[in-house]
Amino acid sequence: MYDKLNKIEKYIFDACSLILVLFYSYSAVLQPASTQYHRGIYVVITYVLVFLLYQSKSRIMRAVDYVLMLLSIASIGYWILNFETINYRTGAETQIDMAMAMIGVLIGIELARRVVGTVFVIMGTVLLLYGVYGDYMPELISHAGDTFPELCVSIFYKSDGIFGIMANVLATYVLLFVIFGAFLEKCGAEKFFIDWPLAAVGHKTGGPGKVAVIASGLFGSISGSAIANTVSTGAFTIPMMKKAGFKPHVAGAIEPAASIGGMFMPPIMGAGGFIMAELTGLPYSKIMLVAIFPAIMYFYSVYLMVHFYAKKNNIVGEKSEHSAMEILKKEWFYALPLIVITIFMLTGYSPAYSAILGIVACLVISWFRKETRIGPKEFLEASRAGTESSLKIGAVVGVIGIIIGVLTYSGLMLTIADIMIELAAGRLFLTIILIALASLVLGMGVPVTAAYLITAVVAVPALTHLGVNEIAAHMIVYWLSQDSNITPPVCIAAFAGATIAKANMWRTAFSAFKFAKFLYLGAFLFGYVPGFTLNGSTLDIVKSFILIIIGTYGYTWLMSGIWMKHFKKSAA
Repeated sequence: MYDKLNKIEKYIFDACSLILVLFYSYSAVLQPASTQYHRGIYVVITYVLVFLLYQSKSRIMRAVDYVLMLLSIASIGYWILNFETINYRTGAETQIDMAMAMIGVLIGIELARRVVGTVFVIMGTVLLLYGVYGDYMPELISHAGDTFPELCVSIFYKSDGIFGIMANVLATYVLLFVIFGAFLEKCGAEKFFIDWPLAAVGHKTGGPGKVAVIASGLFGSISGSAIANTVSTGAFTIPMMKKAGFKPHVAGAIEPAASIGGMFMPPIMGAGGFIMAELTGLPYSKIMLVAIFPAIMYFYSVYLMVHFYAKKNNIVGEKSEHSAMEILKKEWFYALPLIVITIFMLTGYSPAYSAILGIVACLVISWFRKETRIGPKEFLEASRAGTESSLKIGAVVGVIGIIIGVLTYSGLMLTIADIMIELAAGRLFLTIILIALASLVLGMGVPVTAAYLITAVVAVPALTHLGVNEIAAHMIVYWLSQDSNITPPVCIAAFAGATIAKANMWRTAFSAFKFAKFLYLGAFLFGYVPGFTLNGSTLDIVKSFILIIIGTYGYTWLMSGIWMKHFKKSAA
């Protein structure tokens, strides 16, 4: 999309990209606490760049785009410059305060419409109407209501609205890690993440499928997007699987099933891990420690499914020209940025500071080889790529602020939690199923990170009410928020895999659903096995781990066996 911009627009985009990289690098090192400048600059640059990239086609409407850019700058700039003053006069806002708030809220809806589609527009509009006309609603969900200007003031200026948790997490952590991913790719590390698994397991039973699982785990942990992971590693692994003998729809299914696991795998875990840390108040290092065993078990289950499928169909890969040890000796340094980030986060440094050190490590190792050296031109290209990747999630900040703001303002989140508990009749099993259905429906129209945040607000209280500890409740919601990537009817990541494999989309989607079964099993383990989230004595945790490893093997063997019988019957 960047290539479609004219020369001046490209200059604006590049300048904004450099501002994001340099300002947030400076901020992470010297000013780690979030401020109004921190959040405001991120939001205003995101708004401007989205209107640049997702611009209207006609000249008249392009003029409107520039007007909207100026209005974005004016409204958000007003919030930044008058932050303290507005807080002092809460409840006595001026007409200008209200006007700027209404502009900011409405532009947030338009922004989401351009990037994500009409679903967010409908959600934002319905919630705004609910916020204004709450006193006309049925008694179960009614509230006092308010005027539209007053509601916009609450959404735009208060800490649980547009500049609330989503904007804070994106500006403080996620942006830098997305940029880090772009620099890691630019320095040549992506090739190592494929070459090394290929040499290690590519020649074994189901080798190419196992390469897809391992490569997706390595690359997915820093990509922040299951779809991006599917497309990037899948472009190489899916044709390789087809060549080895995997059916096209199976090859197209393995990659997205493995790719969503990257969203659970430390050190980065997409954006959800940082939001979880913010919501729970726990250090991110604790989230990482809790997440790592479940993530490994997810990849273990997909790996086993691939193995059993390949064994039944006698699929064996080809031996690589180089051994895994040889590649590791020559290219081990490509793992340094991830090692640096992990070590610094586990020793107590902030995620943002650790991300900066990771970027520095990428710059250093890029100079180990002439063809990967990052000079000024390559630095700009990586900054541009990272910025562009961050826009899709950044564009929903406004509507997420509306949803969370209205839910908080009206008290609806507590009402929904009570309804969920009542429908499930106090049964944890049914509550988890209801959450799975809610996240699946929500994930059809919004990014999975947004689906997690919205679902967590209403579902975590219901889970904790039933005795689930807080971090396990968040893990249940976070894992299930990924289901829309591989569960029909939407399953965008599975459809992306089908496109690369040139396979039937629905067969691919249902196959991805089968390969990713541990996604759903994991949610119940979080709820019923405290040791799965490191809750309990050391002995209890160790016993839980051993039983889960054995149980996962048996469960996967059983499910793959059932699937194979069904697969052979349908093929016949």
